[in-house]
Amino acid sequence: MRMMTLLMLIVAARGVPAEGPNVVLIFCDDLGYGDIRPIAETEHPTPNLDRMAREGVVLTDFVVPSAVCTASRASLLTGCFNRRLSLSGAVGPNSTVGLNPEEVTIAELCRDAGYATASFGKWHLGHRPKFLPHNQGFDTFRGIPYSHDMWPLHPEDVARAAADPDYRSRWPELPLIASDGDDWRIADPAVTPDVARNFTRTFTDHATQFIHDHRDEPFFVYLAHPLPHVPLFVSEEFEGRSGAGLYGDVIMEIDDSVGRVLNAVRDVGATGRTLVIFTGDNGPWLAYGDHAGSSGGLREGKGTSFEGGIREPTIAWMPGTLPAGLRCDTLFSTVDVLPTVANLIGSPLPYQPIDGHAVTPSMLAGGDSPHASFPIYYSGGELQAVRDDRFKLVLPHGYRTLADRRGGSDGKPAKYERATTAEALYDLDADPGETTDVSADHPAVVERLRNAAARWRRELGDKLTGDVGDGVRPPGRWTEAEADLPLVWRKP
Repeated sequence: MRMMTLLMLIVAARGVPAEGPNVVLIFCDDLGYGDIRPIAETEHPTPNLDRMAREGVVLTDFVVPSAVCTASRASLLTGCFNRRLSLSGAVGPNSTVGLNPEEVTIAELCRDAGYATASFGKWHLGHRPKFLPHNQGFDTFRGIPYSHDMWPLHPEDVARAAADPDYRSRWPELPLIASDGDDWRIADPAVTPDVARNFTRTFTDHATQFIHDHRDEPFFVYLAHPLPHVPLFVSEEFEGRSGAGLYGDVIMEIDDSVGRVLNAVRDVGATGRTLVIFTGDNGPWLAYGDHAGSSGGLREGKGTSFEGGIREPTIAWMPGTLPAGLRCDTLFSTVDVLPTVANLIGSPLPYQPIDGHAVTPSMLAGGDSPHASFPIYYSGGELQAVRDDRFKLVLPHGYRTLADRRGGSDGKPAKYERATTAEALYDLDADPGETTDVSADHPAVVERLRNAAARWRRELGDKLTGDVGDGVRPPGRWTEAEADLPLVWRKP
């Protein structure tokens, strides 16, 4: 029988603690669907994730609305499709946009309900002060403002500088930012490789300490690991430990982080009243070859709307409330996390429309996905696919691919080529790798999903068709008149 989705299990299976649970979100960067053993056979062991799976629920059809950093994170924290928020791609050091402070985040819902809130790791929702975590509901933040490849030590920039002494990096130094309440500061103006090697350990230290410090009150922790995004870094303790190369070492250290978080929850006596979710922002950056993860047999990876880009290995853990050892194959998404948490802690939903669903006990009997249709956007607002619990209609669009070539090595990427796809229908239950177009066998499904695509275009727009979308809200915008980081780099 099809397993139920996360909230069905939480609400209906054994009951939720009356005071509302603590919540910990562990969010990895560029994690491949086939990177952890609860999902696929791997060369590197993941004993703590294996334990988490044995004691919790593995969600095998958990997707993101867009397979790139900023867009995916915005959807997770707001319960909205990124297109609704006018955010796409990955904002960088020169960007003047970010998550609009008017949007309501999970952290704000939790804080308003009396929770202590913290974010550790990578933010990437705008680095201008008005967009930083302290303005989005987080009492505490320690981390980096955007991806750690946006710095002068990116391997491509290092190679160019070696060849040309006059070459100036396109990136500024990468800062480490800290905030407590409204007091924010640059804790380190220039992250070095020695600092980056300890990203996973350091941010986990912060998270577990926060759990211990707030053991007597409800807490929400968002642990957003910068890894396994390139460039890869691992601490001395885990270097060479996996036997599967640097990427395997990195995953093993993330696995250790998961174990430390679960142990911290147990140490403070909060096992039965803490929901822990482990997932990621998008699939693997395949161009980096041996420094990238595995899509686990799914098609393509990061930066595409195929399943290898949008489907993430996901585990939910809450012993005594979530049944142990279950596998859930119902379509579920990051946009469902906010309404799920809101329902659990007794918080009202944001005043503006959201796209996620809190699954109710009345849905338990059928086990259907809360999403009758699910749009997948990329390329600044281009609708590229619409799927439901079983079928996916891929719309005509261009995409990047290695075309079955090997990726790069030692941190240097191979070059993508461009390809195009015609409209195609895939039966994801039978063919999760999206290899066989079954549109001729299911004309009614094609028509239904085409109609759904038309509805999403009217509501959220489509760059290719020119639809603006009447449900799209503006992003946050920064102007020159506003306060700024002391270290914003501008092109000469």
